[in-house]
Amino acid sequence: MDNSVNYYNALLRRDRAFDGKIFVCVKTTKIFCLLSCAARKPLEQNIEFVNSIEEAKAKNYRACLRCRPENISKSLSPITEKMVAILKNNPSKKWDGEEIKKIGIDESTLRRAFLKDFGTTFLKYAREHRLGAIVTEIENGANIINTQLDAGFSSSSGFVDAVKKQIGTIPTNLKSQRILSAKWINTPIGAMLGIVGDDGLHLLEFAERKGLPTEIEDTKKKTGPICFRNHFWFDKLEDELSKYFSGEFVDFTIPIAQFGTKFEKTVWDELQKIPIGQTRSYSAQAIAIGNPNAIRAVARANGANKVSILVPCHRVIGLDGSMTGYGGKIWRKEWLLKHENGK
Repeated sequence: MDNSVNYYNALLRRDRAFDGKIFVCVKTTKIFCLLSCAARKPLEQNIEFVNSIEEAKAKNYRACLRCRPENISKSLSPITEKMVAILKNNPSKKWDGEEIKKIGIDESTLRRAFLKDFGTTFLKYAREHRLGAIVTEIENGANIINTQLDAGFSSSSGFVDAVKKQIGTIPTNLKSQRILSAKWINTPIGAMLGIVGDDGLHLLEFAERKGLPTEIEDTKKKTGPICFRNHFWFDKLEDELSKYFSGEFVDFTIPIAQFGTKFEKTVWDELQKIPIGQTRSYSAQAIAIGNPNAIRAVARANGANKVSILVPCHRVIGLDGSMTGYGGKIWRKEWLLKHENGK
């Protein structure tokens, strides 16, 4: 990595500014730490720096039991926080490279920051929120032609194509068709995408989940168009997730509305019955639903779950206690289980 000298100096002075962004790996002990760790500092030739917990674990380093790097909040990059705040105040603004330059930010740096935090570029993120604002205006009775012109589309065909591509339907259908609402939600272990309708929560997944684009498209096909905008369920979801991550384990009250087969829904309902702080094996889950021979089917249903945390598939582990597959990444599964056990 570049800047290793600067990182080493930060390690020596226990600089918390790098916590959650840079990790130090000690080659002699095979342990990785926060740069602010109070442990004795190793020699510079015995360390390497990495950008993430996943990278450290991929190199076979174990988490330090003193500074507990996996418990550190995975906060948004400062540049991402700044632009998210700007977008929140003006979601209808049309962005391009020139507009980004006007506020003194390098476009490529901004692109990398958003890809790291949300798995998407800033311009795509901004475009999705802009179209979400447009949809809300039309649903509330705004004239489609006026909305098109206000949004900066001189061509009606261009406007129709943009709405259809990003949302999944054409402008004239916006008032009559059910449209789900999407929002990025920041958490201590990374950004999550939430998708809700008036009937409840359809999807809640970590941005880094490889299958997320497929899950979004699957949700569109089964439930209808989706656009980025606020919804009354998001206020409750963010409040309850905040309490969960702070250790206040209250029951989630948002209805689960994700689409699934009868068997999948049976498995998901049973997942929600696993108490916080406890785990089950796949075979125990199969027994719990009254079908002890359906172990593989239960595992597939777990993998098909699109609502993380609230439908706690992270509480299902291997029969030998191993951390089996988790779409949100194994380190998060371990983090969630430790968090729920007060560790």
